[in-house]
Amino acid sequence: MKEIIINVDKQQNKTIMLVENGNLIERYLENEDTKRLEGNIYLGRIQNVLQGMQAAFVDIGENKNTFIHLKDILPKLDTKSNKPDEVVKRSNIKDVVKVGMPILVQVKRDSTNKKGARVSTHINLPGRFCVYMPDADFITISQKIEDENEKKRLIKIIENNMPKNAGIIVRTSAIGKKEKEIVEDIKCLEEKWIEIKNASDDVKDFPKLVYKNPGIVKRILVDLVDQDVERIVVNDKKQYEQIQEIVKDSSAGIGVVFKDDECLFDMYNIATQLERLDNRKIWLKCGGFITIDKTEALTAIDVNSGKYIGSKSLEQTVYTVNKEASIEIAKQLRLRDIGGIIIIDYIDMKEEEHKEKIVSVLKENLKKDRSKTQIVGFTELNLLEMTRKHMCSND
Repeated sequence: MKEIIINVDKQQNKTIMLVENGNLIERYLENEDTKRLEGNIYLGRIQNVLQGMQAAFVDIGENKNTFIHLKDILPKLDTKSNKPDEVVKRSNIKDVVKVGMPILVQVKRDSTNKKGARVSTHINLPGRFCVYMPDADFITISQKIEDENEKKRLIKIIENNMPKNAGIIVRTSAIGKKEKEIVEDIKCLEEKWIEIKNASDDVKDFPKLVYKNPGIVKRILVDLVDQDVERIVVNDKKQYEQIQEIVKDSSAGIGVVFKDDECLFDMYNIATQLERLDNRKIWLKCGGFITIDKTEALTAIDVNSGKYIGSKSLEQTVYTVNKEASIEIAKQLRLRDIGGIIIIDYIDMKEEEHKEKIVSVLKENLKKDRSKTQIVGFTELNLLEMTRKHMCSND
């Protein structure tokens, strides 16, 4: 059984947890003292143009200026039939933006202690079943939708109800949904975009916030209400009432349970499961282990044989550890919401067949992840490269 457990402490800090059969599989944090900008839309002002970097700084009215690259200003292109990089190479940012001009942008990545936020003119408005992309003209189907007949059905629905001057990304949650539900979702997103455009039409007063992204709780619930979740448990009355409003239109029949002033970390021994998320070393059932180290540029994961010595050949021993490590790595990426570039240093395998099987095992287990992942493959140094997009930033 899948459940969403939302624990709210006395400081109104929220821990949102997705639990399956008592096992923690996703965890997100929302702290009241942390200002999140990701997903917000601003009418900003071009503050400075950096021709050498083909980029610009944008004032959005927050403490730090934000950064935008030329590729995030030029019109969004369908990568299947176009080559965006070639278009960028032929363009000059000084021909596209000028200092002082207004620019409508969405925050794609929050600021850190060292860097300002990253913004883009490519607006994405996520709904339950679709993502609405203003000023685009293509349809994209989630890679996690593999059934060809379902792909064709969904594409036909979108083509018959395509909004003007917009593109649509069909989300995995659209699988099996009726045309009416999908069309209603698109119309709601279109209305939201019209409101945003109207709010940004007044260029006399800018920079300014024109759309505030819903908090993590609402975003996670919208994403998960159609993902076989049976129950939501919460310990805060205000949050309980808000959740009931969010799920009331869902056809999933989710039960919402209010546990007044209880610490929900005691359920399913969640407190112990959360403590393990701080561990650098994760032991495998076979006796091997993996280590996870985050750096500024990437996340490095190292696989070690540990206490496991095997009973057959060295190659089979190595393969056994690497296989079990792949299953655990996919689990940890999702549980810790690790994003960006990920490098996995498996124990060296001599047989190409084993490498292919390891990639296959990793891919299969990554299918459970709601976030977008891409496996690039093994490098000449036998390091496996992959990327994963953050579901929510916990930094």
